[in-house]
Amino acid sequence: MKKPVPRPTVNAPHEVRIIGGLWKRSKLPVVDRPGLRPTPARVRETLFNWLGQDLRGFRCIDAFAGTGALGLEAASRGATEVVLVEQDPVLARGLTAVRERLKADTVRVERGDGVAALLQRRGQGLDLVFLDPPFGDGNDELYLAALRAARQCVRDEGFIYLEAPRAWGGDELAQLGLQLHRDGKAGSVAFHLLRLLPAQ
Repeated sequence: MKKPVPRPTVNAPHEVRIIGGLWKRSKLPVVDRPGLRPTPARVRETLFNWLGQDLRGFRCIDAFAGTGALGLEAASRGATEVVLVEQDPVLARGLTAVRERLKADTVRVERGDGVAALLQRRGQGLDLVFLDPPFGDGNDELYLAALRAARQCVRDEGFIYLEAPRAWGGDELAQLGLQLHRDGKAGSVAFHLLRLLPAQ
């Protein structure tokens, strides 16, 4: 009887590193879980060049945390409050272990649905919302729900970061009350920094 051939994990790193701030070069484990796709280092570097390296005073939520790379990067750069939301119990336990290892007192881990967590924070005026759901079959419904919910919990001058398998255009974002601030592409990843449209 032939042994099963292990499924290859092409381009799936076993760890990623925080690239800036207090915990620069700290390793974050990447376990083999469906849909888990850490934000590449060069994308994170670009994003935090856009946002600025010093996030002191920022209140953030990473609504689909996965490895926690985005939220922990923000905390490493001085964010006052970072909530990491993750539905997968294995990943949530991993985030808690990383939080304890880094002694990240400004970070809180919540197990649950990312969109629901955003809706619970309506009107809280957060500074930065990270949206990096698992890439699916091209269905935009999760992205639409997440963007609508994020819009309701970010402050007028705040930011929403969206990572997706396709670029989101200005017209469709405008229908959600959002505008494109900066965007880029790295391989199959389209990334966007969004702001609220000014009230008319």
